[in-house]
Amino acid sequence: MTATSAIAESEKPPVELKPGDVGEQLPFAYTRRKKWLILCVVFLVQVSMNFNTTLYSNGIPGIAAEFGVTAEDARWGAGAFLIAYAFGCELWAPWSEEFGRKIILAASLVLVNCFGVLASLAPNFGAIMAARVLGGLFTAGGSVTLAIITDMFTHDDDDFQYATAFIVFSSVGGSIFGPVVGGYLEQYHHWRSTGWAQVIFGVAVLGVYLLTPETRTTSVLDKIAKKQRKADPACNIYGPGELKQGKTDWAEVGRIWGRPFYMFLTEPIVLSLSLLSGFSDALIFMQVQAFGLIYARWGFNPAQVGLTFIPLFLGYVAAWFLFLPFYRRNMAARKADPSSEYAQYEQRLVPLLFMAPMLPLGLIIFAWTSGGPPLHWSYNMIGSFFIGIANYAVYASTIEYMVRAYGAEYSASATGGNGWARDFLAGVLTVPAVPFYLNIGADIGLNFQLASTILCGISLVLVVAVFGVYKWGATLRRRSRFAQALANEGN
Repeated sequence: MTATSAIAESEKPPVELKPGDVGEQLPFAYTRRKKWLILCVVFLVQVSMNFNTTLYSNGIPGIAAEFGVTAEDARWGAGAFLIAYAFGCELWAPWSEEFGRKIILAASLVLVNCFGVLASLAPNFGAIMAARVLGGLFTAGGSVTLAIITDMFTHDDDDFQYATAFIVFSSVGGSIFGPVVGGYLEQYHHWRSTGWAQVIFGVAVLGVYLLTPETRTTSVLDKIAKKQRKADPACNIYGPGELKQGKTDWAEVGRIWGRPFYMFLTEPIVLSLSLLSGFSDALIFMQVQAFGLIYARWGFNPAQVGLTFIPLFLGYVAAWFLFLPFYRRNMAARKADPSSEYAQYEQRLVPLLFMAPMLPLGLIIFAWTSGGPPLHWSYNMIGSFFIGIANYAVYASTIEYMVRAYGAEYSASATGGNGWARDFLAGVLTVPAVPFYLNIGADIGLNFQLASTILCGISLVLVVAVFGVYKWGATLRRRSRFAQALANEGN
């Protein structure tokens, strides 16, 4: 018997179970240890999803040789996955609000791994492309994993910032985990091993994730209500999800799906920060394609090229530690004056003011140290290290600022625009990355140098926008109907 039919047959009117009735059983009340154990599993889920975005690229030479396509055609398997991923993240998000995080993430992992098997067994290139597009479309990604943080921590919780930084690290770190592993697979194994590695890791992560509890409050309330009715047949307590009587408001779903794109186009804060975030992430995926060309000048083999991504990882680690004193200072400021707008909002961008300029700095170092011998390759990796610091800082700060600026009601849409920009730009720029690095300035033998210099110039413009948001953020928020709606509610 469904909840709807049970309500209809009951003589007692249904009573909705409220969070205040069972507060001690909700995710907000989990022990700190339990919360962080859940976050560790979510960390692995996000690493698995981003691992899938880059590992494929190490199979491109083998795919091209086996199926008689060009490397550029084969590269579309990487680009198409990311473009589909950009839209998939937005399509999955509303359903995690409706049915809970666990079932949605689990379903996503199952489907992604199924299409990973299809790609690994593909008899032709068309099957690979279909599997990659569908795999990207069914990847839930950060739209759900970041939402799990808000399920367990309030914005004023000291652990909220640390938790956000932790999950952001899994996202950026997962992307470079692919080429590090993939370099060895490309050199010593068949190209299909890159697909099977994704599946094996994904299935292992799925098994661990199934052991974690649900964190979405409404879904937890539904489960508690069902348990109470099972223990007492006369009980007329129902969860909020059960009282919806199985009706899906498709108009509302459409609004939720469309809101991230609307905010991306109409909110200056979302647009400027998302473009910077998207460009920063796209650089990493361009480097996944271009590092092999650049380090071939030093005679690196595929396995050694994979190791050249370690400086990016070290940059992520350095950025994480650099954020800690900024977090402590912001927490102290908010506790000292909870009414301070600066402490609640723009102060969260301060670490980005110091670290975002490392993006153009890293790019210019990378550009003019990529000429090959007699210059040592380690100088080039210094540039990668600074790019890593900036990439982590950009994602972490923009996500945190938008979550606070747009509150619980609109932050998912604001960060959704951010995530969409990161994946979409990365996908669009993946395929032209190699021609870009090969052709710009090739007539004078400075193609690698000039290509990265152009990227440096673009990054300078976007970094300036960060300082603009920091200076005029309060004005922009007051002119935003979304942020003002939040302020009028007294949040």
